[in-house]
Amino acid sequence: MEPLKIGIMGAGGIASTLASTMVQMPQVELYGVASRSLQKAEEFAKRFSIKKAYGTYEELVQDPEIQLIYIATPHSEHCSNAKLCLENGKHVLCEKAFAANASQAEEMISLAESKNLMITEAMWVHYMPMAETLKNVLDSGIIGEPMTLTGNLCYLISHKPRLMMPELAGGALLDVGVYALTFASIVFGDDISEIHSTVIKTDTGVDAQNSITLCYPGGKMAILNSSLRVLSDRQGVIYGTEGYVIVENVNNFEAIHVYDKDRNLVETHIKPEQISGYEYQIQASAEAIRNGWTECPQMPHQTTLNVMKVMDELRRQWGIKYPFED
Repeated sequence: MEPLKIGIMGAGGIASTLASTMVQMPQVELYGVASRSLQKAEEFAKRFSIKKAYGTYEELVQDPEIQLIYIATPHSEHCSNAKLCLENGKHVLCEKAFAANASQAEEMISLAESKNLMITEAMWVHYMPMAETLKNVLDSGIIGEPMTLTGNLCYLISHKPRLMMPELAGGALLDVGVYALTFASIVFGDDISEIHSTVIKTDTGVDAQNSITLCYPGGKMAILNSSLRVLSDRQGVIYGTEGYVIVENVNNFEAIHVYDKDRNLVETHIKPEQISGYEYQIQASAEAIRNGWTECPQMPHQTTLNVMKVMDELRRQWGIKYPFED
């Protein structure tokens, strides 16, 4: 089977991680990289032994050799970048948050489906084996019925200019808060009955840190927070009627510890060895493309849209609107 030929749009830090992962995957070929700066693209290409470097995104999408494009640009650009790829017949793996808002996400998905092209969100935890392990632990009934969860993801990243800029859809929510929301989505699904939240904004008007409470039918509740200004333990804790589960790092489940009614540790599941964790979304994308699917079963379009709608509602509550939004 011929390796899937992949191009990268954007040459920043997360693109570097994905590139270093792909060069260790024989089933794919990292064929090209594009940046708004040809020099930056050429330096990136040299670092990872990539055949082609392009100084415009248009050149990347017009290369007939490339089948899948990974979008690693700021959130504000995802929609227009994805549409450019799709209009030129390329499948898309788009970095999270998938878009700046749900309307853009719907537009991207609708275009992909109309062209019978695959598009998926690079929300890596959904593709990882540990997500399935967590579901199996909860389905086993070992902690009874899960009723409450907490999850946080906070990093010292307020020094990054793009995260302070409303015009680039900056803020904690779309960058790191989306992982806490995804953790809640994996555990409780997306049938949310109430959304309550509090925000502290930066001087530029984006969210610096936030606290979110989601309520679900049956009395279930998720309490989440994210921040650009502090460092957190990144834990997710699921409280059940017969015990509880601690997930180390909601951004990349490193370990799942299961405790019984007496708070005794009864099970531990450790993350399998991985290249970086990004390989799973590449594998899933390749499988979807081979099978002619427009979405990956691990990351359904509806799940992406559901989380985007929650983030839209949170920003509505906070009075945060990006300059490019109507």
